[in-house]
Amino acid sequence: MIEEPLPPDLDKDVVDQLLDDWRRERPDLDASAMAVVGRLLHVGALVQTGADQRLRGHGISYTELDVLATLRRSGAPYRLSPTALRRSVLLTSGAMTACLNRLEQRGLIRRSPDAADRRSLMATLTAEGVHLIDDAVAAHFAEAARMIVGLAPAERTELAHLLRKVRLQLET
Repeated sequence: MIEEPLPPDLDKDVVDQLLDDWRRERPDLDASAMAVVGRLLHVGALVQTGADQRLRGHGISYTELDVLATLRRSGAPYRLSPTALRRSVLLTSGAMTACLNRLEQRGLIRRSPDAADRRSLMATLTAEGVHLIDDAVAAHFAEAARMIVGLAPAERTELAHLLRKVRLQLET
């Protein structure tokens, strides 16, 4: 006789199951860090998937959102060098060039020579690019707020502080 699985405990998640399994199979290992790292990985994947789905409605990818948002938040005239953009969005030179090519072909940015360095092409948001990124970023921020609606303001602040601390420690 095959037993039906029990209903999942509503207070447990997939990481709890992972930890329970490792405690059973390898009680000699300290898997406690996975309670944090495993959840960060799962939450990151869920956030990325959700963002990709929402951004499809705006006709852009998450990487393109990142590039357009970086230009937008740089302030008028919304113009940056590829090097400055790469530092902000952490893309390789080749990936940045490909992304900028796609955005330029769609009329969301234009590229023009840098007056200080004619070898470099500055990327500038077009009016259409500003309109698109303003809409996309508003939707993106609204979804981010929805994702953490279950956290009290003090919890949001503490979680942001702890995640910053982890991120800074990883950069050293």
